[in-house]
Amino acid sequence: MENAQLIEWLDTVANVRVHGTTQQVIAQAFAAEQPELQTLPDHRFDAVLKLERRVSHDGFVAIGGNYYSVPDRTRRVVEVQQLPDMIRILDLGTVVAEHPVVEGRKQYRIDCSHRTGGSARRKTTGTAGITIGRIGDHVPTRPLDIYQAIGAQLAVGGRP
Repeated sequence: MENAQLIEWLDTVANVRVHGTTQQVIAQAFAAEQPELQTLPDHRFDAVLKLERRVSHDGFVAIGGNYYSVPDRTRRVVEVQQLPDMIRILDLGTVVAEHPVVEGRKQYRIDCSHRTGGSARRKTTGTAGITIGRIGDHVPTRPLDIYQAIGAQLAVGGRP
């Protein structure tokens, strides 16, 4: 039913009016341009938005309100290619990180290989080594006696 109403509105109102900028009847202008139009390709077109971002002191770039890890590139300016479903980060033309786009805001996508000092290693399978969420959601567990040892060192004026 809605399609019939839309077609009627296009035929009686929208396409028969004179366009305010071109001063042409819309249906006539479209008929004149139609032979020059090309068909769309069969495959999906991935638009790429290219941005420049400075890597934060803790190794992230901020894109769309979310944070994506990079190998050690502290404070450098990198190129970011934002695709519909992927974030690609390049340093001097070389891809240094790729992440799926994270939904929402203030989310962190961390590839743990970016945090081990081995920036040349790349994750190739599964999701092991990938952290998604907010900073603080994934807190490492350690025995409490480590804090007692640190406190004892501080009490005598030493460094932990």
